[in-house]
Amino acid sequence: MKLVVGLGNPGPRYAGTRHNVGFRVVEGVAARHGISLAESRFDGRFGSGAGAAPVGPLALLEPETFMNHSGSSVAEAVGDLDLEPSDVLVVFDDADLPFGRLRLRGHGGDGGHNGLGDVLTWLETREVARLRVGIGRPDLPQDTREWVLGRFSAEEEADLPGLVARAADAIDCFAAEGVVAAMNRFNAA
Repeated sequence: MKLVVGLGNPGPRYAGTRHNVGFRVVEGVAARHGISLAESRFDGRFGSGAGAAPVGPLALLEPETFMNHSGSSVAEAVGDLDLEPSDVLVVFDDADLPFGRLRLRGHGGDGGHNGLGDVLTWLETREVARLRVGIGRPDLPQDTREWVLGRFSAEEEADLPGLVARAADAIDCFAAEGVVAAMNRFNAA
């Protein structure tokens, strides 16, 4: 079983913001594989099921602990589901990537992302796969916090379904073939 974790912030105030693109991607994967996220578990929205072949069993988690405190939720899920950190893929926004770009890595530091940093701290390892989803930066000088907590433009919203579908393809590849195959296929696009 693979655990896919989308990072974001709970509640209507943050719904639709750039910072919650991890939630959108997990919801896209859930819809693709017919997995309900209705279960309240691990301080978040959780669901599991058989992914379409060749993906195999998937567990999906949206921690509701707020982005920067997601680690406890992920650690609880990893422990309860008896998984290894290498079975986990964390999905989150990245303002340093242009809008629409995907970047997978199998391990490393947090790159300044507090949500990922908290996950790595709680799991006590840097050997956690991650999928960074590019949200870009504004054209005009703007505070980064304000930008990531802002909503997507109408143009970006129109492109989001395609981006979410590509991210879901990358997650399917990770689950079926491993992180290296997913990196080779989706990092170049």
